[in-house]
Amino acid sequence: MKIVVLVKEVPDTYGDRKLNLETGLADRGASEAVLDEINERSVEVALSYAETESGTEVVLVSVAPPSATATIRKGLAMGAHRAVHVEDEALLGADLRLTAETLAAVTKRIGFDLIIAGNSSTDGSGGMIPALVAELLDVPHATGLSSVMVSPGAVSGSRPIEGGVDQVSTTLPAVISITEALPDARFPNFKGIVAAKKKPIEKLSLADLGINAEDPKAARSIMLAVSERPTRAAGIKIFAEGNVGEQLADFLTQNSLT
Repeated sequence: MKIVVLVKEVPDTYGDRKLNLETGLADRGASEAVLDEINERSVEVALSYAETESGTEVVLVSVAPPSATATIRKGLAMGAHRAVHVEDEALLGADLRLTAETLAAVTKRIGFDLIIAGNSSTDGSGGMIPALVAELLDVPHATGLSSVMVSPGAVSGSRPIEGGVDQVSTTLPAVISITEALPDARFPNFKGIVAAKKKPIEKLSLADLGINAEDPKAARSIMLAVSERPTRAAGIKIFAEGNVGEQLADFLTQNSLT
């Protein structure tokens, strides 16, 4: 079986996250770049199955700038066998459609039985990539899974819904996305880190995939404007002295929505 895991480099959520007000893009230099945590969990799901089924290959696929090689190596150090890295200047600021189109072209090129992704990245938070990729590949998808069971010809899992849990399953090939309810990812050990340096990372461009990002017939979304979040105004303070009750009653009366 070949399991493809979609991985993404994102700004560290524990650091500063800012927008470049001139380009409307995330300022990638504002904080340390890391492998998205939800993607680490995705890699863990793939590796856990590979450990029980000999002959399973785990391939990482990333659409990212050249600097993302280091974070891709982390996934390889965890135990993935190889990686495919699509880097192209035309992908700078790519929307969900172009990103999904690129990922679908890569996975179709290398072949797959199962594609595993996170339910949503911590930077863009679009949450649509897994479903878009499945649609473009014309395969079933099961998204937002809080548990996953992979078998040689099928995949199943559970998805929490309001008032209960959905049990879903499908035959392969398929696309799934997972939530943070899945187990934490393993830490790469020294042996894995050393081995990762020798594992292949195939570099591809949009031209290699037959994609023309400048095609005027291709529907692309664009950002018209971007601005910083306005500073919150200071609230009214009522001090615990004097006629506190009257002050609070007056405030509630003046700000009543009825």
